[in-house]
Amino acid sequence: MSLDLQAKDRFFGQTVMEYIQTVPGELPNDAVGLWQIVPTGRQGFGLIGDDLSEFVRRCVLALLTHGAKPVVGGGGTKYDWILQPHYGETNEEIVDTVMKEWLASGAGDCDPGGLWFALPSPYVGSI
Repeated sequence: MSLDLQAKDRFFGQTVMEYIQTVPGELPNDAVGLWQIVPTGRQGFGLIGDDLSEFVRRCVLALLTHGAKPVVGGGGTKYDWILQPHYGETNEEIVDTVMKEWLASGAGDCDPGGLWFALPSPYVGSI
C-alpha cells in the first residue's frame, strides 16, 4: 500500500496532502493533540495499517517542522503545557519515538490527556 495523498476526507473534502499541510495552522492558537490526528486519518480518510501510520508520521513531522514540541497538559503546575524532552532532540528522533510509542500502544485512537504538540511559549515549561 502507498498513502494516496489525493484521497479526500469523507466529511470535509480536504485531500490528505491538504490536511498535512494545514494541520500546523492551529499551532499559533492552540496545541494539536495526537488524539485529533489519528481519528482524522482513520475516520475521515478511511486509512488503516501502514497508510494510517504514514499519515500520522507526516502530520507529526509537519507540526515539528513548524516549531512545535511534544508536550502534555500542565495541570497542577504553573504551565498549560509541559515539554517532553524524552522524545528526542531532532525532528526525526521525535517523530520516530512518537511513532514507536503509538504503534507499541496498539495504534489506536489516542487519549485527549496524552501527547500534544505546542509551540514554545511562556505557557510551555518543564518540570
